[in-house]
Amino acid sequence: MIITLLLSLALIAALIVMLLAAVILVQDKRLFTTAPKDIRAAAKEHPERFPGAKAVGWILIVLSVAAMVGAFLYGGCDGVKNGFAFRQFFLRFIIMLYLWKAFDIICLDWLLLTKSHFFQHFYPETEGCAGYHQFGFNRKGQLIRIAVFPIISLLLAWICTLF
Repeated sequence: MIITLLLSLALIAALIVMLLAAVILVQDKRLFTTAPKDIRAAAKEHPERFPGAKAVGWILIVLSVAAMVGAFLYGGCDGVKNGFAFRQFFLRFIIMLYLWKAFDIICLDWLLLTKSHFFQHFYPETEGCAGYHQFGFNRKGQLIRIAVFPIISLLLAWICTLF
């Protein structure tokens, strides 16, 4: 269980690095796909904060995605090494995914988006957008992911039991 929680923390850390890299360094509107529509519409392209900022940001995003994939790979390899049964693999992956999603909803969607002024600091033109006060704006997408996570966990567990 400790490994599962540590892997969940690794997923969360990678998500934080990805978010910070996208917002602070890359600053590309195409990365705003999960933001409320009015914020996406108000956000403008910004010049690089320093030469090479976008390149550094993209490298951090790629490393974050690799860390997320690596967390699941390590979780699977560790389970194989420790003789996990299908049920144990499933529980590990579902816990990882749901802790990651809980952090996303509570810390990113609620605290960071609606309670702090984090995004307005980097995108001052979005100040006053109604999207900053609409917790649950992406409810449908979040519910779809929550519903799909057991299927993903079952698939990952099945793959891991093949080894």
